[in-house]
Amino acid sequence: MAGMANEDSLSGLMKSGVGDNNPVLVQILGICSALAVTGLVSTTLVMGLSLMLVTSLSCLFISLLRNTIPHRVRLMVQMLVISVFVIFIHLYLKAFHYEISRALGAYVGLIITNCIVLGRSEGYALHHGPIASFIDGLANAFGYALVLLCISLVREGLGGGTLLGWKWSPENFRPALMLKSAPGAFVTLGCLVWIVKGWALRKSSSQGATKV
Repeated sequence: MAGMANEDSLSGLMKSGVGDNNPVLVQILGICSALAVTGLVSTTLVMGLSLMLVTSLSCLFISLLRNTIPHRVRLMVQMLVISVFVIFIHLYLKAFHYEISRALGAYVGLIITNCIVLGRSEGYALHHGPIASFIDGLANAFGYALVLLCISLVREGLGGGTLLGWKWSPENFRPALMLKSAPGAFVTLGCLVWIVKGWALRKSSSQGATKV
């Protein structure tokens, strides 16, 4: 029974991070990087994967150290742990994927100050076990990455007529160039939030009607 309860709680963490408590669509966190790196699907995938690695591993290590970290320096320790993983990823990209690293610019390094990473480590990992903390960090980062991927598919696909650099559009296709600009990123995100919120509202209304 204890194992089943634990499994249910872990599945609940995944559902919360990806859907019910999505960091971008619900909490409106990480908007800066979400809009800045979504012009191309390739850079979006790398950014999303980087945040997933940093958030999940940082939450895991902070949870393992939670009983040894003095309360007054906990934020410094969290930033140090997060920084180590971000530096490793940044150096790896510069060494083996330089073009993507240059396209991402400073945004990989800015993962250190991303409120999603610090929020999960401070709000969850410091108070829960390592497995649950790892899943919570992974789920929230995956929810972030999923939103970024949806935005980039629209921006690159309709704004540039390509996907992952491959031209998919017919010869007479006219790209919506506004989608490639910063205002286009805001419009795309706003439409996505509107769709998700509308779907959630309709779902809750139908459930309420069924109960009545």
